Amino acid sequence: EPPSGLAGGKVAKVDRVEWVSIPDAQTAINALQQGEIDMIEQPSHDLLPVIEKDKNVEIVIPDQLGSTYILRFNWKQPPFNDVRYRRAAMVALNQKDFLQAVIGDPRYYKVCKAMFGCGTPLENAAGTEGILESRFDESKKILKEAGYDGTPIVLLQSTDLAVLTNLAPVAKTLLERGGFKVDMQSMDWQTLVARRAKKVPVAEGGWNIAMTAAAAVLLIDPVNNHYAEASGDRAQFGWPLDEEIERLRLAFVGEGDPKKQFEIAEQVQKRILDGGVTVPLGQFLQPMARRKGVTGNIESPITVFWNVEKK
Repeated sequence: EPPSGLAGGKVAKVDRVEWVSIPDAQTAINALQQGEIDMIEQPSHDLLPVIEKDKNVEIVIPDQLGSTYILRFNWKQPPFNDVRYRRAAMVALNQKDFLQAVIGDPRYYKVCKAMFGCGTPLENAAGTEGILESRFDESKKILKEAGYDGTPIVLLQSTDLAVLTNLAPVAKTLLERGGFKVDMQSMDWQTLVARRAKKVPVAEGGWNIAMTAAAAVLLIDPVNNHYAEASGDRAQFGWPLDEEIERLRLAFVGEGDPKKQFEIAEQVQKRILDGGVTVPLGQFLQPMARRKGVTGNIESPITVFWNVEKK
């Protein structure tokens, strides 16, 4: 039978697949152009123009939904244990600056405030009004009313993943323009993942804001979207707690009518954005680069090798 994502026929059409680790992005591109390798799963976006000029190489996009950038506040530590500060940050930020800084080419990104992704059945605009528009005066006003004392917020930056590195500098700039003082702390991804798991105060090695990316296929409804969960200590990093969101997510599971499910999804999204549970920072596509003798990559949110041929 025909292959269909992770389902259908899984026919091996090559004898062997070899993975070659080439940490430097430009070196990997050179190897692809010289025929030393056949495919790069995730070439750096800023090097795609180099690939496009090579008649022996092509760009394909197996995952048409792509991924979403995610920002999370630490609900356990000041100041983001107060919804007013979360709201101020969401007012100060905007998606396009992040997408332009990391992805760069509008062909590969989309401004999308929808919590369950754009181009998905549950895409909606509930709760999106007034946020992610870099209204700096409004952000400063909220902070003044909340009594912000100027204590720096700790923002974590990953330095070794090209698809994430530029997120934190953009967040720092926008938040500072919105009235926050920001202490951006840089580290490799594995150190960041270990750091963000800590629930201790900032002075003891904790944090205030962390960012990541998530495949949009994992975010398409209130149940599968683990950044929609607001169950406190059981939730993803940041540990938001909102019993009403959890009630709505449970109601979504028990509802069989698609129209009513959509209405529940709208309520969940509005509550997530109103409360600052998760901040979506836009959607982007991750192209694959391959030599033109390689064909058969199927549409899938993850890379698979059945049906792939090399001629």
